[in-house]
Amino acid sequence: MQLSDKLDIFADYPGKTSETKLNQDGTQAIRRAAAILQQIARVSGEASPTLRNISEAMDLSRSTAHRILKCLTDTGLAAYDPVTRRYEIGMLSYELGLAVTDRVLELTPWTATVDRIALRANVTTYLMRRSGIEAVCIHKAEGRTVIRVIPVEVGQRRFLGVGAGATALLADLPDETIEQTILHIGGELDGFEALTPEGIREAVRNARTTGFSESWGRAYRSIYGLGVGIKAHSAQPDIAISIAAHAPDVDEKRIAEWKAIISEEIASTADKLASRKMTVEA
Repeated sequence: MQLSDKLDIFADYPGKTSETKLNQDGTQAIRRAAAILQQIARVSGEASPTLRNISEAMDLSRSTAHRILKCLTDTGLAAYDPVTRRYEIGMLSYELGLAVTDRVLELTPWTATVDRIALRANVTTYLMRRSGIEAVCIHKAEGRTVIRVIPVEVGQRRFLGVGAGATALLADLPDETIEQTILHIGGELDGFEALTPEGIREAVRNARTTGFSESWGRAYRSIYGLGVGIKAHSAQPDIAISIAAHAPDVDEKRIAEWKAIISEEIASTADKLASRKMTVEA
């Protein structure tokens, strides 16, 4: 992997970026708007960001942030609630996301895999996709248990290393990129249950050793997470399948069963895709 490829993972990061740096780039307006939309997409509901939240997160003046947000809301890419004074993703963003491309269709077998795992394992199961130094939930299937654990909803974003699926995506990246990622997100970890830079490093080491990433209440209280990365479109895993369960109900026997189910379903899907590719090429 070339150094430039390693650094590409940070291209979409909407974190602290000085206005001076952005002013050196002729595409600053587009970059800022895209970054703000990503910032909004990280949270939803009562926790949706205010103008102050966005300006501080982006390290932009309030006037600059407000000007961009006004344009985003005018076009429908973002929406503003005058009562709560909070912003959320707009309907135009949703509508644009409905456009079907070949890349989206290629994910269909994996969404079906998630559905089968949820049915067999009887737990909430996710399909996560790596996007810069974040993981975005693109599909969710719920189990049939009375206690349903749903730490993330479809469309929400989590930093790499936050949760089992996001940690699985982080673990297979080069060491240098992992350290750069942890450095970038270090200031964002206070909002999680027991997440620290060293804790993420330990989780990465364990994932590399076992092939599965695990999270025992690190990111979310009383939640056990199990994830594995999948190389769908690149040399490194760009999607991950993970499950979330009520931690007090989890034991080593159930974990072993879940690992077997996940491995079987991923292998089955991979075999079908390989067979389909051979048929097309023939």
